[in-house]
Amino acid sequence: MTLQGDPGAQRAEDSEVVPLPEDRLRRPRLPRATDGRVIPLARGTEPVWATAEPTMPLLRTQRDELREHIVDGRLDGVRRQHSLGKHTARERLDLLLDPDSFTEVELYRRHQASGLGLAENRPYTDGVIAGSGTIDGRRVFVYAQDFTVFGGSLGEAHAAKIHKVMDLAIATGSPLIGLNDSGGARIQEGVMALNGYGGIFRRQVEASGVIPQISVVLGPCAGGAAYSPALADFVFMVRDTARMYLTGPDVVETVTGQRVSHDELGGADVHGASSGVATVVHDDEESCLADVRYLVSLLPSNYLEPAPREPARDAGKDRRPRFAELVPVEPNKPYDMRDVFTELTDDGEFFELHERWARNVLCALARIDGRVVGLVGNQPVVFAGVLDGPASQKAARFVRFCDAFGIPLVTLVDVPGFLPGVEQEHSGIIRHGAQLLHAYCEATVPRIQVILRKAYGGAYIVMDSRSIGTDLSLAWPTNQIAVMGAEGAVNVLFRKDLAVAPDPDALRAHLVAEYTEEFMNPQYSAERGLVDDIIDPADTRSAVARALDMLQDKRKAAPQRKHGNHPI
Repeated sequence: MTLQGDPGAQRAEDSEVVPLPEDRLRRPRLPRATDGRVIPLARGTEPVWATAEPTMPLLRTQRDELREHIVDGRLDGVRRQHSLGKHTARERLDLLLDPDSFTEVELYRRHQASGLGLAENRPYTDGVIAGSGTIDGRRVFVYAQDFTVFGGSLGEAHAAKIHKVMDLAIATGSPLIGLNDSGGARIQEGVMALNGYGGIFRRQVEASGVIPQISVVLGPCAGGAAYSPALADFVFMVRDTARMYLTGPDVVETVTGQRVSHDELGGADVHGASSGVATVVHDDEESCLADVRYLVSLLPSNYLEPAPREPARDAGKDRRPRFAELVPVEPNKPYDMRDVFTELTDDGEFFELHERWARNVLCALARIDGRVVGLVGNQPVVFAGVLDGPASQKAARFVRFCDAFGIPLVTLVDVPGFLPGVEQEHSGIIRHGAQLLHAYCEATVPRIQVILRKAYGGAYIVMDSRSIGTDLSLAWPTNQIAVMGAEGAVNVLFRKDLAVAPDPDALRAHLVAEYTEEFMNPQYSAERGLVDDIIDPADTRSAVARALDMLQDKRKAAPQRKHGNHPI
């Protein structure tokens, strides 16, 4: 059979396999007839038993043998999967879910197609394992595509099983996790495969903002299938084995003449650093699925429930003098905002999203005093922390996710403005900046702003300023809130005076000091009600914890309308 999108999606009966150690081989038991004779397995179908008078013990035995055959899978397919450095679908579920918690649905499902030889090859499960289990005792729904059956390709029955668990996840208010490893649409089933994908996409949109959706790419995810991860809230990918693209290397070469490998076109590092499609990238499946479990521990099950809370840490009395050591007083000296995140959060732990994409802004989920929060912060060690198009998009999507699921937002500001340049303007920085502005303005969750140093121009407004609705604005004594930096302002305001001055450098220095003293002193914005308090940096964690306590009962209804027109 031919599968769309990836040459690795070959027939399950291919014989080129790499033998595994004996202790890793699955050993399906062959069924036995009532007289003890072994009856061979029918190729690609089910065990065949000798004719016998039906009795309950015999029916139970046949049922158990068939289930064991289905669960064990084809030995050559399992070997091939392992030879590619990948776990099987069931092994992945064992890594993801709590032990003995998985309840499978539609184990016996088989396709009903008959064309192009499919009538003689109707394996059970139809290439996807679907059902529900728990992660740390909390209910999730999950499907795992099985590359050992038809290369994990999606047909009508395959899609119907995914539709079922999606419907159940929405109905029960439980997170949905998809483990993707598929060659794409099953060409032999034609338009019905495309119809199946459409049903998945529609359900994902219906579930958006209702339940968390996590997509884990562990193999090929090509063609239209790539839209499913793109619609999810979080996308995990594994290096070397995961790849995701709309058109494969062969099509790219045919159309453009450009030769490119699978990894160069749509590998994990490409989507983690360049396209921004991948939220998290891992080296292996074990650490990837462990991180998925950790992420679930930070998320609410649905938009009506709060995120899981841990015992309070008495953070309201927690002084951290190291804050002042981490952030230089001089506004142009860089530092790593991750160090500030570490000092602010419980146990110094936070789950960073899109770590390698748009690195001039940080987005992370963490806990402060046991409560889950979303952290947004400028990153001074990358482009001095300026906002550009990708950074605005990254932060906007994160803000919208937190707002959808009731997660309070804490925004740490140290931003010199938006990145200037012809390329930025032509690439739509106005539109991208408007996305972040729109996201904050429509957010109704508790919002706390902490201004560490610079907060200049439109970037100050966009980073959850008082004017766009932050609930509480705190600032360090090093804060500088202004239209632009003092030197830039002086160059604009006093351009003519500087041009004719006998000593322009001395005059500029005097004017900069004067402008800074009058318009950029720490109390300037507080005196005008744009900052609620100027805090000692050492009190940052305690001030944020108290603010979260103060705002925990905040209720603000969204405007009555169908929906806003987000500046996509």
